[in-house]
Amino acid sequence: MISNSEMIRIRRQMQRRIRDVVAERRRARQLEVPVADHTGDPTDTRPDPSLTPTP
Repeated sequence: MISNSEMIRIRRQMQRRIRDVVAERRRARQLEVPVADHTGDPTDTRPDPSLTPTP
């Protein structure tokens, strides 16, 4: 049987691990943002001005 203090310790350890993983994923997402800006936004649906006919 797990004592109350062990349960609290385990719960805190799990919360710390979850917080670390969330922070790591957040950092990874922030590092990906500049890369996406340099390659162009694939969701940008504006036509290329060089492809539009001129009157």
